[in-house]
Amino acid sequence: MKRLAIIVLIQLCCVSIQAQTLQKEICVRFRVASSVIELGYGGNEESLTEIVNLLNEVQSNPDMELTEVQFCGSTSPEGGFLLNRKLANNRRTNVERYVRQRVNLPDSVITRCESSEMWNRLSFYVEQSDMPRKNEVLHQIRETPEFTYNSRGALVDSRKKRLMDMNYGRTWNYMLREFFPAVRNATVMTVYFKQKEKPQPEPEVETKEPTPTVEPADTLSQQADVSTVPEKRNAYMAVKTNLLYDALAVPNIGVEFSLGKRWSVAADWMYAWWSKNSKHRYWRIYGGGLSVRKWFGKASKVKPLQGHHIGLNAQMFTYDFEFGGKGYMTGEPGGDIWDRMNYSIAAEYGYSMPIARRLNLDFSLAAGYMGGRYYKYIPLDNHYVWQATKDRNWWGPTKLEISLVWLLGHGNYNVMQKGGEK
Repeated sequence: MKRLAIIVLIQLCCVSIQAQTLQKEICVRFRVASSVIELGYGGNEESLTEIVNLLNEVQSNPDMELTEVQFCGSTSPEGGFLLNRKLANNRRTNVERYVRQRVNLPDSVITRCESSEMWNRLSFYVEQSDMPRKNEVLHQIRETPEFTYNSRGALVDSRKKRLMDMNYGRTWNYMLREFFPAVRNATVMTVYFKQKEKPQPEPEVETKEPTPTVEPADTLSQQADVSTVPEKRNAYMAVKTNLLYDALAVPNIGVEFSLGKRWSVAADWMYAWWSKNSKHRYWRIYGGGLSVRKWFGKASKVKPLQGHHIGLNAQMFTYDFEFGGKGYMTGEPGGDIWDRMNYSIAAEYGYSMPIARRLNLDFSLAAGYMGGRYYKYIPLDNHYVWQATKDRNWWGPTKLEISLVWLLGHGNYNVMQKGGEK
């Protein structure tokens, strides 16, 4: 019966009668990566008109009863999981809105599913084909869990990964070419209805005292609601280092946390304390900063901490540089380098792009105001002679960043596509 249901789903406009219940299914087609209903695309106008007319006919017929109207969004298996789930839900919502604007349907008959049986549909096409390694592919589709997590909640295996690794990617590319065009870009709508049973006259029976029955007290508690099981939440954070600072012999490290709704907060710290006192060479700087970022663009909708971002950056730092007989430092002369720090407040813009499964490259530039006080000095006879005091009031770039970003957390990884249409 499961195979029969799959065949009905693929063949679309067919009616099956089983236990006096009739079933009608249609498929609404969408363009790649789109959730907009186009009536002139893929026979959509004929399918939607047919199902709307059927719903109106069933509801106006006193001998018929509408039992269920199911809406299921669908995408193909080769795209990213988060993007596919959002796309499938948008397609399902748009089809439901289109139908319910034209037919008055009670909420009691509406059911929804995350996506139609895309793996079952793929299994159907594989089974009907003569593709290489067919039995091995069918085993992976039917027996391997879609996602496998370890005891710490980290993703360690998946059905899609095993199929993509099979035969060095040749098996996946074959299905990508031969089967996925028929699987992807659709939303299925199913209508269930039946003929009302005519009431039968009850035979006269001798009246007896009813036997009292006692309902178990925990009847309701025994009915498990799958929808209440909490979904494992992904965690998004990153550790990074600014490669430009590293190239200037300034070790640094930063962390960034996603706050949800495409917001994040980042903090960084740098520390360099190099000196060659005998030759009067100093290269000293340390300090850090905070950034609050808002992410936007298509990439940021797929996964946090990637794509375009804008934000505010604030820094505090202190330094002591001395080359060629001239020195520049913050801090009071004769005091400590911490006595007076410089600071900056700036707006920033950047873009973060994936370069590996757990690595991004983040480019960003901050520009704004830098203030504070610094001092000029010269080294003379093992002493450092103060020359001038300067106040800094700088408007312009305050930070340039090309950072290597290491993605951490459950679900925080890049899906590196081997090619093919999404």
